[in-house]
Amino acid sequence: MSLLVVGSVALDSVYTPFGETADALGGSAVYFSVAASLLHPVRVVGVVGDDFPVPELERLSAAGIDWAGVERARGESFRWKGKYSYDLQSRETLETRLGVFADFRPKLPAGWQAAKYIFLGNIDPVLQLGVLEQMTAPRLVVCDTMNYWIQGKKAELMALLGRVDILLVNDSEARELSGDWNIHRAGRWILRHGPKMVVIKQGEYGALLLERERTFYVPAYPLEEVFDPTGAGDAFAGGFMGYLARVGSTDPGQLRRAMVYGSAMGGFAVQGFGIRGFENIDYDAVQKRVGAFVELTHVPSAEPIP
Repeated sequence: MSLLVVGSVALDSVYTPFGETADALGGSAVYFSVAASLLHPVRVVGVVGDDFPVPELERLSAAGIDWAGVERARGESFRWKGKYSYDLQSRETLETRLGVFADFRPKLPAGWQAAKYIFLGNIDPVLQLGVLEQMTAPRLVVCDTMNYWIQGKKAELMALLGRVDILLVNDSEARELSGDWNIHRAGRWILRHGPKMVVIKQGEYGALLLERERTFYVPAYPLEEVFDPTGAGDAFAGGFMGYLARVGSTDPGQLRRAMVYGSAMGGFAVQGFGIRGFENIDYDAVQKRVGAFVELTHVPSAEPIP
């Protein structure tokens, strides 16, 4: 398998005005894998405690997810609890218990070092760099980060940016990292500090792909019902990288298509609590939604005005 993700495997408890869930499968590696596996097999590196419902992970193996890189450690699994506002635009973290994730030191199983496409979830940049030291010759390295690391380990994060091809972050993270409120200037600042490209997720407003010479924008898919935004960004990353691994190319046209697949997966993620938004979703359903994006965004050239 050529697609690898390193990140958190967690149990989430989420409260929204439209319902709630307790100890549901979550974490960056889980959302990424569920989305990516609809397009390409994926291998996962992470850690869980001895209280984790491992059969829930194994149930997903048939979809093309290899959990052999998920370590079982003694202790409590990573747990997160959060509450969303009525418009789902703001979130309050009620509780974070890192458990065994606090001592996580990613170690790739034998044979996994040759993966060609790698996604580094938003873990400590020192650990992300440690993963890259274990890789042989990756074709594409994409990483995520978060405000916590921008504030606490910016020097290490800047060193990491010189080693990755794409930084994939949300708009607030891009602004904080660059110190610039304008999202386009923030993206250009990031490009000057290492990555060849930056993908900036903007939630319900879509996502931007910035390269040194080009900019591309994809909207979020319009949905009448949204239940839980948790994991939408990681699902976007899964669709984005799953598509690139499937086609084996990072040509400009394929990168733009990958953005559409990412947005499609982010849309599926928010349509249910946890990973339930992906229930009964198969490759054909993904293709149908991607086709809807074409209809949504296509504008025929105007006839010349006499």
